[in-house]
Amino acid sequence: MPGNKTVVYQGPGHVSVEDLDYPKLELPEQHRKINHGAILKVVASNICGSDQHMVRGRTTAPEGQTLGHEITGEVVEVGPDVEFIKVGDLCSVPFNIACGRCRMCMEGHTGVCLNVNPARAGAAYGYVDMGGWLGGQAQYVLVPYADFNLLKFPDKDRAMDKILDLAMLSDIFPTGYHGCYTAGVTTGSTVYIAGAGPVGLAAATSAFLLGAAVVIVGDLNEQRLAQARSFGCETVDLTTDASLADMVEQILGEPEVDAAVDAVGFEARGHGADAGEEPATVLNDIMSIARPAARLGIPGLYVTGDPGGKDAEAKVGSLRVSIGTGWAKSHSFTTGQCPVKQYNRQLMMAILHDRTHIAKNVHATVLPIDDAPKGYTDFDQGAASKYVLDPNRELVGAGV
Repeated sequence: MPGNKTVVYQGPGHVSVEDLDYPKLELPEQHRKINHGAILKVVASNICGSDQHMVRGRTTAPEGQTLGHEITGEVVEVGPDVEFIKVGDLCSVPFNIACGRCRMCMEGHTGVCLNVNPARAGAAYGYVDMGGWLGGQAQYVLVPYADFNLLKFPDKDRAMDKILDLAMLSDIFPTGYHGCYTAGVTTGSTVYIAGAGPVGLAAATSAFLLGAAVVIVGDLNEQRLAQARSFGCETVDLTTDASLADMVEQILGEPEVDAAVDAVGFEARGHGADAGEEPATVLNDIMSIARPAARLGIPGLYVTGDPGGKDAEAKVGSLRVSIGTGWAKSHSFTTGQCPVKQYNRQLMMAILHDRTHIAKNVHATVLPIDDAPKGYTDFDQGAASKYVLDPNRELVGAGV
């Protein structure tokens, strides 16, 4: 059997690349055979902001946690219960692990599947408290319920021509789209997106795809704001002393937007050049500038266990959210994991038919897997890039 280089969390601020065992069609932590699973040779596996939360020590992830839930790969082995996925298929792997059989899956809520995590509803690859499934920042990975979970690309050669775009289907593109779709973005909408990291840039891309007239992106990082401007976004610099409403009014002529998206999550900072962490900032911001009866999409991650939280309440996910503002303005909120399967096939078609160029918009940047520690460090320092790991040297020459 071949080896399996895998990215592993070794404690706050430290990841390493370890040689682990080639995966089997089983999940020892749950004492389960995975006859319905497939093993994939990983073509691309991205570093995600959610991974970065763990690496910063801002979750309860144990040392030794394998990493990686944004996976694209080629099937090299299938279990005896797999009927439709075949060896050689090139596929996108939704970061949600879902059985396809439970009530939640039947209703399309694949982010909260009831059968893949004994601790809670919902599971993901390589993530703390998400079922014990090994991470996909690796050369090989096990995917359970392969017939249900895998999105097969219809033509392998054509897919490899657009592989960096298609690599975004496992998480950030559907997640950004989910944020905008649930916020009601449609033809002619004015939209505010908090955060110019990869999910925020994916949300901005999605807003244009949905027909938005104006997309405003707010952040504290000028390099990332410049990346947003590169594909037509307006931007607001949150290091300034101006109020968010005033900056929005300067762009739109009014201090409100039709729809707003939180692409930041629980490590949010306040406004101003020297602002510290204020985890409810973005939630309160989007309520403050969203028009009455607006819908707010909240794909940004919030947790129930944050060892680095600024106070006792934040450490357990209890934040000072002005729910009275949202109530008074009749806002609707959508939170939680994006159910990737609701969107990934449609977004795949948009990519294959040149209706969107997500890899360019998020500045996809390929790294060999051995450079994963550097990718995590650079990302943590605010690089305006979406790092794509190349575990098996399949992406040599790939570009945007």
